[in-house]
Amino acid sequence: MQQLTAINDLVVRFANVNGTGSASANNMFAMSIFRMGIPVTAKNIFPSNIQGLPTWYEVRVSEKGYLGRREGVDLLVCVNPQSMKQDIASVKSGGYFIYDNTKNLHKDFIREDINYIGIPMIGICMRLYQDARQRQLFKNMIYVGALAALLDIELDVVKGIIADEFKKKPKLIEPNVQAMMEGVKYVQENYDSPLGLRVERRDLVGDSIVIDGNTACGLGAVYAGATVAGWYPITPSTSLVEAFAKYANRLRTDPETGLKKVAIVQAEDELAALGMVLGASWNGARAFTATSGPGVSLMNEFLGLAYFAEIPAVLVDVQRGGPSTGMPTRTQQSDLLLAAYASHGDTKHVLLIPSTPTECFNFMADAFDLAERLQTPVIVMTDLDLGMNDHLTAPLKWDDSRRYDRGKVYTAQDLDALSAMGKQFGRYLDVDGDGIPYRTLPATHPTKGSFFTRGTSHDEYARYTEDGVKNAEVLDRLLKKWDTAKDITPKPEFYQTANQSNIGVVFFGTTTYAALEALDLLKQEEDIVIDAMRATAFPFHESVEQFIEAHDHVFVIEQNRDAQFRTLLINELEINPKKLIKILNYDGMPITAEAIRRQIVGVLATV
Repeated sequence: MQQLTAINDLVVRFANVNGTGSASANNMFAMSIFRMGIPVTAKNIFPSNIQGLPTWYEVRVSEKGYLGRREGVDLLVCVNPQSMKQDIASVKSGGYFIYDNTKNLHKDFIREDINYIGIPMIGICMRLYQDARQRQLFKNMIYVGALAALLDIELDVVKGIIADEFKKKPKLIEPNVQAMMEGVKYVQENYDSPLGLRVERRDLVGDSIVIDGNTACGLGAVYAGATVAGWYPITPSTSLVEAFAKYANRLRTDPETGLKKVAIVQAEDELAALGMVLGASWNGARAFTATSGPGVSLMNEFLGLAYFAEIPAVLVDVQRGGPSTGMPTRTQQSDLLLAAYASHGDTKHVLLIPSTPTECFNFMADAFDLAERLQTPVIVMTDLDLGMNDHLTAPLKWDDSRRYDRGKVYTAQDLDALSAMGKQFGRYLDVDGDGIPYRTLPATHPTKGSFFTRGTSHDEYARYTEDGVKNAEVLDRLLKKWDTAKDITPKPEFYQTANQSNIGVVFFGTTTYAALEALDLLKQEEDIVIDAMRATAFPFHESVEQFIEAHDHVFVIEQNRDAQFRTLLINELEINPKKLIKILNYDGMPITAEAIRRQIVGVLATV
């Protein structure tokens, strides 16, 4: 029978039951490969309901550094009878199916074109452990050991990972090592190992780290100077605020008094959470909230208030499957239009779109500076894949010489100086032509400056008015501020030194992983060269329009049904819709390079 062979180029999927402790063991497997110097990325695919339902954990190993999800499973470890039929079907021809052979496999689950490797996991656990919970947990370590023997993972590396995992509970180290070695021993005694499909030590990860985007965002908020977080729990953003709390407790605690210099408040709903943020920001704190699509829907009213009253605020939208409650534990990029134009009336919000955990960290710091400089909400658009999955990424670095950009803020002395010159402070007065007025923090001066704000129409001195001309002047100034934002938000990234093709592709966020791999596939397998641009922010920098104008056809890759990013490009830049070609994926799983290649080749065959 055919057997897949490859070194450092494989996909391993674990089929488990939610709530059985398998995620920890699966992560140890992935980190063992990382410590052997091989690029690796993992996807945790789990249900939104309570424990007992099927869950999967997919690990991609790629010596070439491709970190996007790949189609087809080379080796599948199945310990969940519920999903066994579909799991067997997912294995590539010539691949390997590892299962618990304590009981015989039913004939309906036999495929003639794949290789079966039976490990009596339950049998071994029944022999070694009396406690039911131990049997459940150590079964996971047995298959980790079996994989170590089959794939030639260095055992000392696995043991080191186990030691790190249980360093706070050292009594658990030896039992877990013993369970792991039971798996190793069984494979060595019953199978030829290692397989032709295996890993081999390299030095390809350098100083890279493995971290999830939510943790990076939370830490970025701490370094950005955030002292207030108002939030309401929602998947998949909850762990972001939890990460902020973890690091704030360590870094926002006065060493002398033990008092915490941070306020983290769980509100009664998402609207109230953003209201807390606006109140804190109005009073001078750096404040933020994190949510997902349903939460952004509820926050629309206060986002409109912040836009029109010009109050700084930072919001992280960790996008998930929609519409409505949708698929809470699946990924999409389907909140773009909702976030960009949130609230009624003519509103536009600054969006920052990171593609790696490193950018999550950096863009969080940028978001607070931009929010205060522009006096407006800034929304950081991540997604479940980036937020909740571990990614290989560059180290997080902070420049200690960096100073927070608080924007245009008058002091008491500034207000007195204005009065001395016979000038009146105008909260919404554009004094230097960039559309951004000066603000004051409440109580900066006993009699001067701003003390209150509201969302009704106003003139440049914050006086209530229903004069339509005055209201239009304010709206026009907000557009001028929008133009200012185009030059101070993160710039796009281009993937060619000079124009090489009349075809271009635009992508953003987590589509980047698959898109870059797809460009290589198109060049190597189809001899198609395509210029590429990664968008990082909205509003669009002028180079975005220039890139599109320089190409006859531009593919836009995104993970939603309605091509929302393409719609933003058409709406904001007045691009001919026929020029922008949709490349879409919205099944809740990260898009693959193969899917992108197929769609592009299919379109080019008809052009």
